[in-house]
Amino acid sequence: MKKKKFNNFNFFQEKILNTLSRIFLSSFLVISFFYITPMFISFFEKNFNNKEFTNNSKKILAYTLNSNEEKIDKDSPINEDDLLIDIFSLNDLETDSVRLSAATIKQLFEDTDYSLNDVRKNKLVKPVALTLLPDEIKMIENTKKRKEFFIQIVLPLIIKENNNIRLDRKTLFSIINKSNNTASEIDWLQKKYKQYGIKSKDLSTLKIRMDEVPVSLAIAQAAKETGWGTSRFAQEGNALFGQWTWSGEGLKPKEAEEGQGHKVMKFNVLQASVRAYQRNLNTHSSYKEFRKARAEFRDLSKPLDSIELAKYLNNYAETGNQYVDVLQKIIKQNKLQDFDDAKLLPSSVDLESLI
Repeated sequence: MKKKKFNNFNFFQEKILNTLSRIFLSSFLVISFFYITPMFISFFEKNFNNKEFTNNSKKILAYTLNSNEEKIDKDSPINEDDLLIDIFSLNDLETDSVRLSAATIKQLFEDTDYSLNDVRKNKLVKPVALTLLPDEIKMIENTKKRKEFFIQIVLPLIIKENNNIRLDRKTLFSIINKSNNTASEIDWLQKKYKQYGIKSKDLSTLKIRMDEVPVSLAIAQAAKETGWGTSRFAQEGNALFGQWTWSGEGLKPKEAEEGQGHKVMKFNVLQASVRAYQRNLNTHSSYKEFRKARAEFRDLSKPLDSIELAKYLNNYAETGNQYVDVLQKIIKQNKLQDFDDAKLLPSSVDLESLI
């Protein structure tokens, strides 16, 4: 009888121990899960997550800074000074630029081993930033050499501005992916809303507007607008893209009638012209379809196709679709798409991440 009681006691004792062990093990697993999961998520986002480079323009953003703000017309008239404030600042910093001769520039390219053949092969561009076009470019009789010389000059400038936009997009997506933002991040957003002409302060619109222009498309437009660097506007005003202005400093077209308000925008340096051109395509209502088409390429994770995107620039010139045909012809004949994936050799730690 005692033996039976003893066996029952051992049985219950063993059962209690097993129950406690399971409770302990379950508790340990639950606690470990909640402790380890945040670290795993953090590690994954730092090392494998590329959300900051993703542009899904069709997705409705759940997070906005001013959810109660009344939405207004995104393409309503905007202040040109707000759009170009950083471009005016760049102009002010470069008022004593020295115009190098074509011979000096060619020697510079040779000394730095900067050639288009090498760029086409290795996809790396030397960060040679010239401020002015040489007068002698129009005296280069060999058409092929003149074109290559012009491309060598504008290529680093275009890639540099695209890099600036890529860094801004990285910051933008970092802000979007956070549930709370710092005061400096909110100030940064306010500044970008102004630069991109977004009165509604809508993050979705900013995401679509703050994007690159394909290198080949920019080169083609610069070539068309300046006659490969030989036009008066390019030589006298660093106007690579023939942009008009009604309030800024500019050059009056010779054929313009008396009393006409517009001028061709004038810049102190070539870099400012490239930045103003990109800002124009990214903000003006005439290029809304261009931006929409570009966003669709992003949605599909496809490279930006300059031949396709050129179709949406028929409003850039009075010749309309004929202008589009010319751009596409320039891109194809000069194999400009070879430069679309070219990278600028970095001049800073931040830019190294873009290589």
